[in-house]
Amino acid sequence: MLTETAIAANAAETDFPLDNFHVTDADLPTFRDMPFEDIEELDLDHPGASDPEYRTRRGYIASLAKKFRETGVITDVVYNDEEQAIWRHVATRLEELHQRHASPFYLRAKRDLGISTERIPQLTDMSRRLKELTNFRLAPIEGLVDTRAFLSWLSWRTMLSTQYIRHHSRPEYTPEPDIVHEAIGHIPMFTNPNFADFSQFIGHGARIATDKQIEELGRLYWFTVEFGLVEHEGDIKAYGAGLLSSYGELVHAFSDKVERRPFVLEEVINHEYTYSDMQPVLYVIPSYAELKEVTRGYISTFGS
Repeated sequence: MLTETAIAANAAETDFPLDNFHVTDADLPTFRDMPFEDIEELDLDHPGASDPEYRTRRGYIASLAKKFRETGVITDVVYNDEEQAIWRHVATRLEELHQRHASPFYLRAKRDLGISTERIPQLTDMSRRLKELTNFRLAPIEGLVDTRAFLSWLSWRTMLSTQYIRHHSRPEYTPEPDIVHEAIGHIPMFTNPNFADFSQFIGHGARIATDKQIEELGRLYWFTVEFGLVEHEGDIKAYGAGLLSSYGELVHAFSDKVERRPFVLEEVINHEYTYSDMQPVLYVIPSYAELKEVTRGYISTFGS
């Protein structure tokens, strides 16, 4: 999930071919020092802010991501009983809603990746399966990064993912991305070839975008990857990670409190949103293939 800061510290790159090029592990650029938010600093509204044991555990799991940047090898987390219990609670409660409201493709993807209600999946297993299906891969990170840095890695068909889990006191809420948000929300959709290609186009755009275009890409990402809806056989289903990983958001999305509009690119990229609020407006794409092609055309205008 994106941070609230839309302007990246990194300058836009020079032009390169805007196409869905094949990526091998050898092609991946060296992990640069990205501007993370301080992993030791938790806002006062964070459920774990005053729990020293949680902060220490969270810091340890985050340190494994730092190790990845040195070795290029994902370290599996040995999740403890409390962490597994949090996963089971959240995943079980969400499963019923998924059966009613989630995109059918998403439901199949969870099964294909071995994501269940029983245990926290490992990034190593999911990354290996993604590479087999769509040549996407996962890379652990220790916290939030700015928009350009986060989105640019999608250009190399790489999703940056946290590994720690939310605080036990509020298992259905987290103010930051965690393994529930990543594995239940984001990762299954990368098994869809059109969605994977769309994501790579977003990454291409982030690498060459102006600051204004980065803001627009952030809104496109928000109303698709995080809070997107899709048409399916005359019905509307959820595919956005912010919806699929949150019981409250998913219930809200299909309530009469939300205006569900047809996806129009120009409207979406200019639609301001409030990060911390339930979304009053959501956008419905006709298909993942259409989203891919519209995005391809959009980023082809960058630099012109």
